[in-house]
Amino acid sequence: SSLPQADGMSEVGKGTLTTHVLNTATGLPAAGLGVRLAQLQEPGLQWMELAHRHTDADGRCQPLLAPGQAKAGTYKLHFETAEYWQGLGHTSFYPFVEVVFIITDPAQKLHVPLLISPYSYTTYRGS
Repeated sequence: SSLPQADGMSEVGKGTLTTHVLNTATGLPAAGLGVRLAQLQEPGLQWMELAHRHTDADGRCQPLLAPGQAKAGTYKLHFETAEYWQGLGHTSFYPFVEVVFIITDPAQKLHVPLLISPYSYTTYRGS
């Protein structure tokens, strides 16, 4: 896609976390879908929210971790899928989707896409 790059976005940089949500029922990006990022905190294993975004028309949002913000640890992306499907007039079998993953190298760029339909979802470690 040939979207104009905002200042500072051309170098997505090290230590960023990005996502992309695609509606596989339509083959189109999932726009306006809420995404939250949390990190598992020791001790007590409490989730601490770090970011809250909504996907744009391309199914993407600003990086959830800015360069240098990532630390090694366990993270969770929470996708608010029920509201998204309700907005399209569908019910969803999954009220939300949570993807838990581990960052071992904070300098690495991580991309965690989500493919959704009302009755399935898929995620993978992208590049």
